[in-house]
Amino acid sequence: MKPELYQYDIYPIVFPKGKTVDFTVKTLGTRKSFQGDYVITIHRIDSGAPHQSFSTWNSTEIKVTTAENGTLHFTYRAEAECEHYVRIFKDGKREVQLPIYALAADLACRYPLRGDLHMHTYRSDGGESPAVVCANYRKKGYDFIVITDHERYYPSLEAIAAYAGVQTALNILPGEEVHLPGTDVHIVNAGGLFSVNGLLTVKANYKETDGALSQRRLDDSITPPEILPIEQYNAEIDAIEAQLKSGDAPIPANVNSRWYAVCLWGFDKIRQADGLGIFAHPYWISDLWQIPEPFTRYMMEQHPFDAFEVLGGESYYQQNGFQTALYYDEYRQGRVHPIVGSTDSHNSTEHNRNSDICSTIVFAPNNERKAILNAIKDHYSVAVDTISKEYRLVGEFRLQKYGAFLMENYFPIHDRQAAMDGELLYQYVNGNATKEEVELISARAERLMKKYIQIDQ
Repeated sequence: MKPELYQYDIYPIVFPKGKTVDFTVKTLGTRKSFQGDYVITIHRIDSGAPHQSFSTWNSTEIKVTTAENGTLHFTYRAEAECEHYVRIFKDGKREVQLPIYALAADLACRYPLRGDLHMHTYRSDGGESPAVVCANYRKKGYDFIVITDHERYYPSLEAIAAYAGVQTALNILPGEEVHLPGTDVHIVNAGGLFSVNGLLTVKANYKETDGALSQRRLDDSITPPEILPIEQYNAEIDAIEAQLKSGDAPIPANVNSRWYAVCLWGFDKIRQADGLGIFAHPYWISDLWQIPEPFTRYMMEQHPFDAFEVLGGESYYQQNGFQTALYYDEYRQGRVHPIVGSTDSHNSTEHNRNSDICSTIVFAPNNERKAILNAIKDHYSVAVDTISKEYRLVGEFRLQKYGAFLMENYFPIHDRQAAMDGELLYQYVNGNATKEEVELISARAERLMKKYIQIDQ
C-alpha cells in the first residue's frame, strides 16, 4: 500500500465527470491534523507536464481553510474521464499529492468488484470445503466468487447454504466446470441457475446425491430441463454436427466437428440456465496444449461462448501470455471478446503459489448475480494478472487505465476491510464466531465502498 494511503484520506476518490462534487481530505494517524490555510491545485493526468505551457489550461487552484474538525473541504467539477492529481500546498510547499478519478456516465453508474469465476473445492480435486474456500478468498479481497467444481454444481450450493441468513459482503454465485461426453474442451457455467452436468444421466458424480433435483438447481423456483439419457444426448449432438458439416460454410476439416457440436450444446444450455458460459484455458499445457490451435482459433472466430478466460490457472507464460496475445490478436481483427481472469484454484491457502494469481474486476451496478454476469457480457471487465509483484491488466485500454487506478488507490484500502470480513467468515463456518459478529463487520464494507466510489444510480 502506498505511503500516502496510510497518511491521508480523501473521499470520494471516484466520481462522475461533468458534475460538481464535494471532497473531503483528512490526515490519518501518522500525520498531524490540518491547520490554517492551504492551496489545492488539481491537474488532469493527461494534460502534460507542468513545464509544458499547453498544460496550464487544466490547472485548477482552490484556496481552503481547515474546518474545525481538522479536515479540508473543496468542490471540483471534472470535464474529462481520467485520473486527476490533487496537490495540497501549505505556505507554498507541497505537502502531498492524492489521486482521484472522474468517470463518464456509462462507468459512473457502476461499482468496481473484484472476484473469481473458476475455482475448486474438496468436492472435486480442491483442498478445502466450499465454505472455507469462500472465506479464504474474501480474505484476499474478493467481492464475489463462483465455486466451479469439476462436473459438480452442488458444491456451489453448499457454499451458498453455509452462509444462508447471514448478511455478508461476499456474493457467492452458483456454478460448475462442465465436462461433456464427446469433447475435452473445458467450459465453465458461471452463475447458471441450474446444472448442465446434471442434465446427463452419465454424470456419475451426481450419484453422490442420488441426482436429487435440489442439488441440480439454485432453488425451488427453478425448473431445469429433463435429464437426458446418453442416447438422446448423442442424437442431439449428431444433429448439430450434421448441420455444421453442411451448408454454405461447413466447419473446417482441421477442426473437430464433434467437439465443436458439444460446445454449442453446452453453451446453449448455460444460456438456458441464465448463466455465463466461459471458454476456459485453451493454452493450458496438459501434456500438450489442451485444445488444438485450429480449434481454439475457430472458437474465437465463431464466438459461441459468453466470455473468454484470458487469464487463469497457471503461472507459466505459455498459458496466460499466449491467451493474452490471442485476445489482442482477436481485437485487432475486430472481434472484441468479453473476458475474465480466474485462479482455477485447487487450494485457497498460502501453500498454493497459484492461489491468487489471477482475478477479474467487474464494473457492475451492484454486487448481484445478474448484474455481474451482464456487466461481463457487456465488456465491463478487466482481467488482473498478479502472478508477480507488479500486477498486469488485460482488457480495453480505457478500463485498464481505470483498473490501474483502483489497484493502486482503492483496492489496498478495500482489501484491508475484506481481510477482516474473511477471517470472521472463516471463524463462523468453523463455529467460532456468531452471525451478529459477521454482520457487524461486513456492514462496514458497503459503507466503505460508497464512501470512496460516488456513482450515479
